[in-house]
Amino acid sequence: MNCPCNPNKLYKNCCEIAHKNIKQVTSAEQLMRSRYSAFVLANINYLHKSHHSSTRLSKKEYKELKQWTQSVKWIKLEILIATEANVHFKAYFKENETINTIEEKSTFCKENNHWVYLDAK
Repeated sequence: MNCPCNPNKLYKNCCEIAHKNIKQVTSAEQLMRSRYSAFVLANINYLHKSHHSSTRLSKKEYKELKQWTQSVKWIKLEILIATEANVHFKAYFKENETINTIEEKSTFCKENNHWVYLDAK
């Protein structure tokens, strides 16, 4: 299977590594890519694990998020700018026959010795 974050790579050689062991993530961009793939695959456990403890969603919110991620067709991820702790990206998805975009400037940091998503603008 091709990786959702980059169709030129195999999932097993890309985001699956992070999904199996978050401590293997070495950069904010790699975490962003693995989180996008987790959205595509509705891997809510990974989204929870890769979210900073101070900004994590509630169980109810994660349940709603899973339902939503499974209801849309993910198209692609585009990284616009990546720095040490920030990633500006666009994620494209199709919902109700309409192509939509999520554009976000995400902030990442380390918590418990691994990269996590902190917040976004």
